[in-house]
Amino acid sequence: MVARRKVAVVGVALSDCGRVDDATPYALHAQAARRALADAGLDRSLVDGFASAGLGTLAPIEVAEYLGLRPTWVDSTSVGGSTWEVMAAHAADAIAAGHARVVLLAYGSTARADVRAGRRTGTLSFGTRGPLQFEAPYGHTLIAKYAMAARRHMIEHGTTIEQLAQVAVQARANAALNPEAMFRTPVTVDDVLAGPMIADPFTKLHCCVRSDGGAAVLLAAEEYVRDCRTTPVWVLGSGEHISHSAMSEWPDFTVSPAAVSGRLAFERAGVRPSEIDFAEIYDAFTYMTLVTLEDLGFCGKGEGGAFVEKGRLRVEGGELPVNTDGGGLSAQHPGMRGLFLLVEAVRQLRGECGDRQVRRVDGSLPRLTVASGTGGWFCSSGTVVLGAG
Repeated sequence: MVARRKVAVVGVALSDCGRVDDATPYALHAQAARRALADAGLDRSLVDGFASAGLGTLAPIEVAEYLGLRPTWVDSTSVGGSTWEVMAAHAADAIAAGHARVVLLAYGSTARADVRAGRRTGTLSFGTRGPLQFEAPYGHTLIAKYAMAARRHMIEHGTTIEQLAQVAVQARANAALNPEAMFRTPVTVDDVLAGPMIADPFTKLHCCVRSDGGAAVLLAAEEYVRDCRTTPVWVLGSGEHISHSAMSEWPDFTVSPAAVSGRLAFERAGVRPSEIDFAEIYDAFTYMTLVTLEDLGFCGKGEGGAFVEKGRLRVEGGELPVNTDGGGLSAQHPGMRGLFLLVEAVRQLRGECGDRQVRRVDGSLPRLTVASGTGGWFCSSGTVVLGAG
């Protein structure tokens, strides 16, 4: 039996993000990919694996062609916002087994610019085929599904709207430390509560921003690490899980699929949630952060509200900094944002985050992190545990 190789993230990058009116999604893919390769210091010719989703009729073939790649390993898994954690897991397995040497994950979207230019509407529709046909007549928009789940948590566990608002407040506090964040002006709980209602109980600031942007992550086999200009960040363990499509098939609105993907990732990495220095969690809505914290094991079920209201999620003074760049609630959210979680996680472990840099109690750089993406309306989850080189 051939020994499985260790796998490291050796390059990460963002494209231009926020308000980008003069680029196509393909251009943002390419910009992020070039920057990630430059970050790693590896030649494009070494890339023999490519993963992407969300763009083109034959994704990721069209994007690979645009980038000038002819990969011998490819992945186009598309499970919403958790796509990139799932793809990272698949890529790490492929590299470890010897099926690829260097894999590029790339994403780009002009979601904001498209709405402004009238190329699409502001409402995301998944159509009415399959199971969705039974929910669409009742107005089950994407945000309504998340709002229903949040309300169920409030009813069953006594979670308050003020506690949910704290997630947005602390995300904005972290974004204030990030010069690349789209929104950096501090907000209060009162600001969140006073905003226009979008879907009860969510007001505007409970919801992610709409932006343009792209990201890229480069994974490589251990023998290529010595050729890279960056400190490696090792993939220690991963897990993935799908829960439901129809809301009627979701057994418990207060339990996300991260309860399974997180358990698997921690078990395979051989670490405990208590050892994690910071976390990057998909946050299209405030409730996603709260329930994912519970399901990853950072607090008990129903204790998320009390956990977040103590300021624990802040980079400055928080016990468990979460979404250290400001997350989808404040930094950027161009669509399937899971790849941005991995970029920020790697930059933090490498100590490259300036004013928002996480430090341990003794002042040293963080050693362990978890990135957990959620897709659909809590339909899927991918969780990756990463360790510093």
